[in-house]
Amino acid sequence: MSPQKSIPPRAWTEMLLLAAIWGASFVSTRVSLDEIGPLWAVAHRVGWAMLALWGAVWLMRLKLPRDPRVWGAFLVMGVLNNVVPFGLMAWGQLHIESGLTSILNAATAIFGVIAAAVFFADERITLRKAVGVMTGFAGVATAIGLENLARLDLRSLAQLAVIGGTVSYALASVWARKMLSEQPPQVAAAGMVTGATLIMLPAAWIVEGPVDLTLAPRTWAAIAHYALLGTALAYLLYYRVLGMAGSGNLMLVTLLIPPFAIVLGAVLLNEALRPAAYAGFALLAVGLLILNGRIWRPRHRSAKEGRTSI
Repeated sequence: MSPQKSIPPRAWTEMLLLAAIWGASFVSTRVSLDEIGPLWAVAHRVGWAMLALWGAVWLMRLKLPRDPRVWGAFLVMGVLNNVVPFGLMAWGQLHIESGLTSILNAATAIFGVIAAAVFFADERITLRKAVGVMTGFAGVATAIGLENLARLDLRSLAQLAVIGGTVSYALASVWARKMLSEQPPQVAAAGMVTGATLIMLPAAWIVEGPVDLTLAPRTWAAIAHYALLGTALAYLLYYRVLGMAGSGNLMLVTLLIPPFAIVLGAVLLNEALRPAAYAGFALLAVGLLILNGRIWRPRHRSAKEGRTSI
């Protein structure tokens, strides 16, 4: 394994900003759910983000794809990266705390490693990755609590829904690599949320009724945060950090999000998490750091493993 790329100070600053924005998005989503349903919460999120991202694409004068297959790939990406995970997590937040949702969301990187190994020949599971994945799974199980899974009540189903969202995120990363790697990331992000909007607007209207634009200012503020900052700006910031720090280091953002969500959830929503949630997050953090390569550097490895490991 080659030495982990160092993270420039500017990248650290923007990673912390990104984590703060995404951490707050869990809280703002929960705030909006006091007045609107989870489907409309997602429809607002992708719809307003779509307008903002196409505005960014226009300002950057980026070329739009003309191949219908690319637009079809955007639609599938919107389902995998927005419709399914946003919907499952929004519904889950009706029954579990924002901080716990953010902790379980960190499992995205764990499932991402598994999905990459299944679909890409150059992403095989090494010993380090296997240890990291198993440690991460132990963290998820601890955070959920095996006794909760045995009951299968609304709370346990909500936690499983969030985990289902992380699996969808992992599949989205595979789809993006296979189908959208040649597209400018800003165009891919705009196309993705456009596909999601085309699905979510009619789905929310049919299931939850017509859109209500007479929402309280608090709800509109929450929507503005998670749509314009937590989605549109966050995607643009994500790709900036990716270019500066690399994909392996960007994994660390998932460790920085829960502290923001937990603190904001406690201060703004009076949420309190069980000790098991913190223990699970600690295990998840260890698993992610192993996958990142910062606390597991085998001394004896082949040159080939060094090239393919994160």
